[in-house]
Order: sequence, then structure tokens, then C-alpha cells
Amino acid sequence: MKGKVVLVTGANQGIGKESALALASMGARVTIVARDADKGRAAVEELRARAKSDAVELIVGDLSVIADTRRIAREFQAKHARLDVLLNNAGVLAAHRRLTVDGLEHTFATNHMGYFVLTTALLDLLRQSAPARVVNVASRAHVRGTMHWDDLQLEKRWSAWRAYGQSKLANILFTRELARRLEGTSVTANCLHPGVIASGFGKTDGGFYRVLSKLVAPLMTSPEEGARTQVWLCSSPEVEGLSGKYFADRREVVPSREARDDAAARRLWEVSAAIAARVA
Repeated sequence: MKGKVVLVTGANQGIGKESALALASMGARVTIVARDADKGRAAVEELRARAKSDAVELIVGDLSVIADTRRIAREFQAKHARLDVLLNNAGVLAAHRRLTVDGLEHTFATNHMGYFVLTTALLDLLRQSAPARVVNVASRAHVRGTMHWDDLQLEKRWSAWRAYGQSKLANILFTRELARRLEGTSVTANCLHPGVIASGFGKTDGGFYRVLSKLVAPLMTSPEEGARTQVWLCSSPEVEGLSGKYFADRREVVPSREARDDAAARRLWEVSAAIAARVA
């Protein structure tokens, strides 16, 4: 990874920060994206010290907001002539239903549209930088998810797990269609289940999920362990040329039947592009 240029979202805590640390320690030039400027700056200072590298920088932005996600992409391209690895890691598990400024359900907006908008905005740069990699953090939670095509924003029936499962299924379908569209470009796209991680994830909304995360913390994987598969997908020659796959514990695994539906993957891409197009 020496000299490679890497962009990691959601990297001010948890597996995102540990992934950024591992990649910076390998010699990569790492840009992290964080929504909170103070937390982001603190993470950059920590990463530089722990990785013994000054090649870590910050872009502040909210990946649940389409215009802000596009700005993140523009800001990155203004500073960098290439992108070797895009690690889409940012995610939320919301305790309450709320809408973004774009009128989207927050979980769907962050966990799926953030991936879609940022990746498509950077596709030309990725192609120019080939061989390059896109790595999307999904979850085993996708097996209980379904795409609610007539109600993607879950206005009729919302629950935290219903929203999260749909968004993680969307991550795998997006990866599948992205890989198809990138065939022949030497840019690969893969996704993964990182494990159940003991980090700040799921705690920011408070209430039941904060209590639950504390109760199950002893059963969880550490952020360092949780980052292993995504760091491996970002860096290992073992997966060179592999694309459109889903991994867990550094092994290819078969996702749910719905996650293998190519027609659904194409439909999700088209619907996502239409949603993004509505936001100037």
C-alpha cells in the first residue's frame, strides 16, 4: 500500500478508524471523512501518531446529505489526482425514524445513498487510477432485510432493524451492480460483513440501543478484529481481480437469495440514480 491513495468514510471511530490506521501504517496516503469536525481532527491526530505518518488528512461532511456527499467528492478530487481505494464504511443504526434535508429516511440515506452518491461521483477518478478497489461495508443483517420497493423510505412501517436490514441488503445489491458496470476496467467492487463490533456504532441515538450495546459488548468483536476483513479487501493481493463478491472473516461467503438478484441490483441502481438526480 506504500504510496497508494485511500479514502475511508466514517473513520473517526470504530472499525473505520482502525482500518484507516492499518492502511496508513502500511504506507498509504489516507483521507478520512467524518461528520463531526472536532472528532475528525482528533482522529487525524491520533492516526498520525499511531501510524507514524503525516499522510493522514480530513474531509468534514455528512454522507446522509446528497449535496454534501458530492462536495466531499469534489474536495477530494481537488486535492488528489488518483484514488486507489475507496472504503465506504460510514453507517448508522437509528433508534428513531427521521428524515434528512433531502426528505430521505436517515438510515437509507446514510447507509445506502451515501455509498452510491460518493462512489458514482468518484468513478471517473477510480477508472483513471486503475487498478483500483471499492470496498463496501455491509452486514449479515442483510439476511433479514428486504427491499420495500413501494416504500423505500419506510413511511408505512418503520423499525430500526427493518431500516437497517434494508440498507445492508442495498449495500450488497449496489456492490453487485457496481461490479457489473466496472467489468473490464480493472476497478473491482466487493463488500463484507465485519462482525458485530464493540464500538460507538448504534450508541449515538441513546435510549434502548445505547443500553443494548452495553449489555452485549462482552460478546462483540473488537474494532481491531472487525477491521481485518475490510483492510484485507483494500490491500491484499489475494483478492486482486475479484469483484462483486461478499466476504466474512476474510473468506468469500454466499449472501441471501435476494442479495443475489441481478434484476433487483439493476433496479436499485436506477432508483438511486433517480433519487440523486432530484437533488441539484
